Parts: sequence; C-alpha cells; structure tokens
Amino acid sequence: MSDAEIRIPFAGDRQMRASLLSPSQPNGLDAGVIVIHDVFGFTPDVHRIGERLRDAGYTVLIPDLYDDARSKPLCVVKTLTAHQRGKGQPFAMLEAARHYLLEQVGVRKVGVMGFCMGGHFAVLYAAQAPVDVVAPFYGAVPSKAQDIAGICPVVGGWGKTDRIFAPHGRRLIRHLDQLGVEYDVKLYDNVGHSYMNNHQTFVFKQLGNLNPMHARYDEAAAEDSWMRVFDFFARVLARD
Repeated sequence: MSDAEIRIPFAGDRQMRASLLSPSQPNGLDAGVIVIHDVFGFTPDVHRIGERLRDAGYTVLIPDLYDDARSKPLCVVKTLTAHQRGKGQPFAMLEAARHYLLEQVGVRKVGVMGFCMGGHFAVLYAAQAPVDVVAPFYGAVPSKAQDIAGICPVVGGWGKTDRIFAPHGRRLIRHLDQLGVEYDVKLYDNVGHSYMNNHQTFVFKQLGNLNPMHARYDEAAAEDSWMRVFDFFARVLARD
C-alpha cells in the first residue's frame, strides 16, 4: 500500500495537485475511483474517505479542484461558478484525472464519488464522461432529466432533514426512473447534510446542525451508505 502526492497535467501546460492512494490488496475489479471533495476542499476528511476506498481494494485519485498557483481565492470562486454553470475548468481537471487512472495507473474502469459540491460535480461529470459508476452524496441535481442523459449507474444518499438538498435527492430518483438508469439512491430519516463527512472543526461539529441543512456527521447513515456503495460498485464494476 502506498500513498503519494502527485501533479497531473491538464489544459496544456497547467498542472493540478492530487493524491494517489494505492491498495496493498487490490479487489480484482481493476477499477479506480476519483473522489471529488466538498466545498471545504483538499482536507484530511477527503483523504479519510479516500483511505476507506483504498482499504476496500480500489486505486483512488483525489484531485484538488482548488489548486491554482496564481490565485487560490480566485480559483475557489471559479470552481463554485463552474459548479453552478455545469462547465469550466473543474471538468477539465476531472477528465485529466480519469485519463491518468486509465493511462498511467492502468485500470480498466473508473468510478466517481463526490460530496456536497463534489456530489453535484460527480452527477454532471458522469453524464458527460465515459465513467462506469458514480456515487453522489447530498449534492445539487439539475432540474431536467435530459441534463443528465447518458449518466452511468448511480448509488448515493441524501439526508431528509437537509431542507436545501433533500429535494435534489428526490429529483435524482425521478430523473433516473425517467431515464431508465440503474440506481440505489436513499434518503435517510433524521439525517441532515454532510452526514458522511466528519470535519474536525468547531464550525462543522458545533454549528453545522443549526443551519437549514442540519449538517452533521452521522455514523449510522454513513456506514449504511458505505455498505451500499461497496455492494453497488462491486456489482456494476464486475460486469464486462
């Protein structure tokens, strides 16, 4: 097992920071997973999530969508703008990450997993790129099913007490039914936003539950989600 911080070229001569996590015991699915961070960025928490996937036998690549040597604040703004518009630099960065897994690491299949902002990116990117499976969690979903036409099989989760994003989870289910796409999307009772993220900050741990999203880590919902992700990934990625 080895973890490394790497630089991946994209958009000509530009490069982005990323973490590559390699399993000591591959699971035999010959697949890599791109993990897309939430709005807080390239944090220890997203690495914790990557380690969970690595320990399940996946090669994991975590790109830093905020990596811009010219202006960090500007990069954050541009990333959030792309998040709303559904196009822009972050999608080029995700595409570079996919090519890196296929061409440099040598996996045959690629999955994507994202959280909050990253969940929205995951849905949009999986509708644009030839990835094999996607796992979005509590992110925004486009209003029209046709905006995600072509999306691969989906496994994900939202918390019902998240007043902002729970409707997006229900919307995704309607879209996938309309499109005839295989899915396992669950909305959890008495659970809010960011229930799989466990940021060790005062704001997240003490104040997150006070906003309309009721953002707080929930171990029971998180563990159930991990079980569903691993079962769904194994089923989908085992196909030829």
